[in-house]
Amino acid sequence: MKIQDIQNLSIKMGIAVDFRGQAGVAKFLENKKKKFSSLPEDLKEEFDKEELGNPYLDSRVYNIADDKEIKKVLVGIDIGVAEILMAKELGDIDLVISHHPIGKGLAQLADVMSLQCDVLNFYGVPINIAEGLMRERISEVARGVNASNHQRTVDSAKILKVNLMNSHTPCDNLAAKFLKNILDNLPEEKKPETVGELINILKSIPEYKEAIKIGVGPKIFVGSAENRCGKIALSEITGGTEGSPKLYEKIAQAGIGTVVGMHISEEHKKEAESAHLNVVIAGHISSDSLGVNLLMDELEKNGIEIISCSGFTRFSRAK
Repeated sequence: MKIQDIQNLSIKMGIAVDFRGQAGVAKFLENKKKKFSSLPEDLKEEFDKEELGNPYLDSRVYNIADDKEIKKVLVGIDIGVAEILMAKELGDIDLVISHHPIGKGLAQLADVMSLQCDVLNFYGVPINIAEGLMRERISEVARGVNASNHQRTVDSAKILKVNLMNSHTPCDNLAAKFLKNILDNLPEEKKPETVGELINILKSIPEYKEAIKIGVGPKIFVGSAENRCGKIALSEITGGTEGSPKLYEKIAQAGIGTVVGMHISEEHKKEAESAHLNVVIAGHISSDSLGVNLLMDELEKNGIEIISCSGFTRFSRAK
């Protein structure tokens, strides 16, 4: 596999488990193409052509210094200048893969957040309400990342001639679908009735079991172990970053009792408490590792050696 093959695989896998369904993703891309077609010629020059075929603009190839067959990759949750230097020092790394976006992927993080509207709609929140409440949050994230030094890591990779890419939302999609499948496929007698039982199910997953050892295993942030779960929503695993805190009231009104997420701010926590929701935080870096592992399994099947760094814990499910 070459770098673009890995990028194409990442996008393909992300689409296959997207909450919008493959038809929904195709419609999303078709709307982008219509937008491009309607632009005047000067704006077409500025338009990012990546948008026409990649529904996850936070996931990209940033540098191809040597377009060779990839045999060994260095993979981390966050890749910075230190990890680029590490790859160079190791000497036999063909490609560095970050989970979190960098460069232009970070600049366009807000573009993927509309996915959250469809995830919320999947769990019963009317789409007009989801879109209305997410609109300002998406704008807020876009403003927030604007001040970042996006190109710092990318520039380092270019100077040191290190191949560099990332996969963010595709891997988060994989993690969300994996967790949903576990809960959906449990026998009736093993389905979690209480929040404590849900925590125990999460703790049985290798990435979360490993996180417990360093003090960041699954935790109840709102509610208690004795609370009954009600309907469980995996609504805060994918979609860029945290959505609007005002959505918790609408999630509760849609019949959800428990939300499973990666992380939660104090403002979001207070809103969830007001809505009488249970919130289980599976863990940020451990959830990221879960999604990345599912992508790495496919690379491993193609004979690629995986070296983990920067918070990524490797557990292979490749068969």
